Parts: sequence; C-alpha cells; structure tokens
Amino acid sequence: MNTPINLNPWSILDEMLDVDSRLFSNLRARALGKFPPVNVFLDDNAVIVDLKLPGKTAKDIELTLEPQAVVIADRPAAKVNAETGKREETAPAWSRRLNLPFRVNADKANAKFADGILRIELPKAEEANVRHIAISEG
Repeated sequence: MNTPINLNPWSILDEMLDVDSRLFSNLRARALGKFPPVNVFLDDNAVIVDLKLPGKTAKDIELTLEPQAVVIADRPAAKVNAETGKREETAPAWSRRLNLPFRVNADKANAKFADGILRIELPKAEEANVRHIAISEG
C-alpha cells in the first residue's frame, strides 16, 4: 500500500522543527501561521496596536512595554511534571515584538480586551514630541 507524502513546505518545516525548544518556538509558530493578525496605527501622538485573538481572554496574554518596543506573548500554561509532581512553565506558543518609532509614555499606556480583540494604546513620551526652535539673527 502506498502512503501519500505531504510535500507542503510548511509541513516539512514543521517536522524539522518538531522540537519543544524556546529557540525554535517563534520560528515554528511563524511558519505555521500561528501569530495573530496585527494592525498598527501611527499618528503624531500615539501608536495603536490591534491584535485579533479569537478564543483567548485577557489572562491568556502577557504584555511587556519597553521604552521603544512592546512585546505581546501567549502566556504559557504551567504543566505538572508526572515524575516529580512539580509545576513547570512551558515556552509561550508565540510572541511578537514590535519596535516603535519613538519612546512611549508607559504611565499613560493602556490595553483593553473585548470581543476577541486586544487594543493597545501607546502615547508618545513628552520628550519624543516635535518641537520648533526659533532662529535668531545675529
């Protein structure tokens, strides 16, 4: 009996990366299309990031804000080791780092989760605002 061979490049990559490793988890998730769709809106005062996360809740997502980047990750579920009985953290299924074109004001940043959409509002830091400088003669 002949067994069909799946020559889909993503399935071949999936088999090659079938390693439970932090090193390959993001590459594997990207190759399999597991990253959530992201829309980024930029204006003079802020960056707004929308992620579609159907089936998730706010507790399922981890959000980290850096001075000029935001990292969004699937919060890893803790597993209980069958041999030791201890809880072990697993690597996140995916994470996404978005570098921002300016520093943000972390105190005024906020995130809301509703109807499967995570909206992150990141206002521009005061020192990142454009300032006009008067030019004197003489």
